[in-house]
Amino acid sequence: MTARLVVLLSGRGTNFTALQQAIHEGWLKAEICAAISDRDAAGLELAAGWGIDAVRIDRRRHPDRASFESSLAAAVTGYAPDWIVLAGFMRVLSTDFVTQFLGRMINIHPSLLPKYRGLDTHARALAAGDRDHGASVHFVTPELDGGPVLSQARLAILPDDDPERLAERLLPLEHQLLPATMALLTSKPVELRHEQILLDNQPLAGPLLLGHDLDDRRDFRPRGSVSEHG
Repeated sequence: MTARLVVLLSGRGTNFTALQQAIHEGWLKAEICAAISDRDAAGLELAAGWGIDAVRIDRRRHPDRASFESSLAAAVTGYAPDWIVLAGFMRVLSTDFVTQFLGRMINIHPSLLPKYRGLDTHARALAAGDRDHGASVHFVTPELDGGPVLSQARLAILPDDDPERLAERLLPLEHQLLPATMALLTSKPVELRHEQILLDNQPLAGPLLLGHDLDDRRDFRPRGSVSEHG
């Protein structure tokens, strides 16, 4: 059965495009039912170009956060998605909103979580003198960027990296990581249970790594990252 996705975005929509391209090429068995944004984002234009519903729910047109999130939740629910994917969605969601979709909402974040939750992740990794940087896909929970991490992509920080160059080098890995993770989620039983990720009913020992546990040759079968159980 084809999985139904709703993508929330706030910007250019490059990760959204990576998902749709994977679907178009036939190796991600899913359908993006809608792209929803909190602003007039370029990603909505991309969605419309693919013939996907492009929905803007402008925060400025709502008197308060609760009203905005009520409209957002109604829009998401109306598409009956199996998964809600935050792909560059820049608005922090309340506990009430997250709880409605707990276990079905994931986010891609540009750091090796739990390092560098929030903003300015590239600059913070450089300032800390880190040797490695990367991106993480995690389940969304009420704690900002604090949900269990499902998958990661890593790259080495180079001596001449600045925040802009580091972000530029990381982005292609994000474009592999998110579709690879969605291929897993739409083909394997994955469950969030009490802050623990279960894959094939086994606890995940740690994040699946792109190119090792998540095959980046479009096979996308996790290997060797589930802890022994029982």
